[in-house]
Amino acid sequence: MRYLIETNSDTPAYIQLYRYFVKDIITGVYPYDSKLPSKRTIADDTGVSVITVEHAMTLLNEEGYVQSRQRSGVYVTYRGEDFLGDNKTDEEIVYDVSKQNHSTGEFPYSVLAKTMRKVLLDYGEKILVKSPNHGCPELRGEISAYLKRSRGLHVRPNQIIIGSGSEYLYGLIVQMLGTDKTYAIEKPSYNKIRQVYEAMGISCDQLLMTPSGIATEELERTEAKILHVTPFNSFPTGVTADISKRQEYLRWARKRKGILIEDNYDSELTISRKSEEPLYSMSSDVNVIYLNTFSRTIAPSMRIGYMVLPVGMVEEYNRKLGFYSCTVPIFDQYVLANLLKNGDFERHINRMRRKIRQLKIGKNPQ
Repeated sequence: MRYLIETNSDTPAYIQLYRYFVKDIITGVYPYDSKLPSKRTIADDTGVSVITVEHAMTLLNEEGYVQSRQRSGVYVTYRGEDFLGDNKTDEEIVYDVSKQNHSTGEFPYSVLAKTMRKVLLDYGEKILVKSPNHGCPELRGEISAYLKRSRGLHVRPNQIIIGSGSEYLYGLIVQMLGTDKTYAIEKPSYNKIRQVYEAMGISCDQLLMTPSGIATEELERTEAKILHVTPFNSFPTGVTADISKRQEYLRWARKRKGILIEDNYDSELTISRKSEEPLYSMSSDVNVIYLNTFSRTIAPSMRIGYMVLPVGMVEEYNRKLGFYSCTVPIFDQYVLANLLKNGDFERHINRMRRKIRQLKIGKNPQ
């Protein structure tokens, strides 16, 4: 095995190993339904511990690349290009809306209050100044750094637009892309996605969901060239698109020269030890508009969302919509920038992940 694990790297060994396997699975070195080497063999060949290999295998399993079979081994489940083939029929998902709930992010009030007092002291009368149209440089810079740390997204601050929640940003997207197009959305999906689009005169084509994401035949059927997806924990189904389905979304957009709107609401609260990889970072030749918000992870009253534009769309946005004033008060932006800068936000996310993971495995949270 030619995998070289760098012991002095800032990237943990299990993540390095995970990435090697992802590359080889996608390129067909390990084709669909093939068996991976044993954990002991991988450990011996790469010079890492069996525990490190187990961590990497866990991530591969959670992402949908492989599946562990009891007393048999680990087998590749990623189909690659032939995922669109006829060997698999998507099954429509059955869901129960009553089991879904949108609770607060449970962010510690004491930390939030302390940060607000600090902003008042540090910024003084600057909190009375009007925000720059796209959002203040401090917040856009901290979001850029956070996305690089947590998602592996390398985006410049000038690609980031701040707005008062996702619903407001949906409207900006429509004004930028135009109302003369059909938008494909998930069925079922968060009602306000469709309501905002239709209120702005957009025709929405609703595509049926399956346990792995939007049904393949629905993607093939629609004539839309703009697809709004929630790859992680889609509401109300709770579906997370597996890696094959996410690759399928990218192929769909690539084939049609279309645009993906990636709504990553709630994605931070994954139980995986590795954050879900966004569509935005999975391909450089597809236009993906990335959206996220802090209302779930901090508090519903924290009406701060952001979108990341592809580099090629920044000039178009500035030309068409750059005159819009930012809808988020500058004080709130400074508070959030501080939470991101000093690590309080990420510490909170890690606490929430541990709590959710413990609940999933039937243990009492600490």
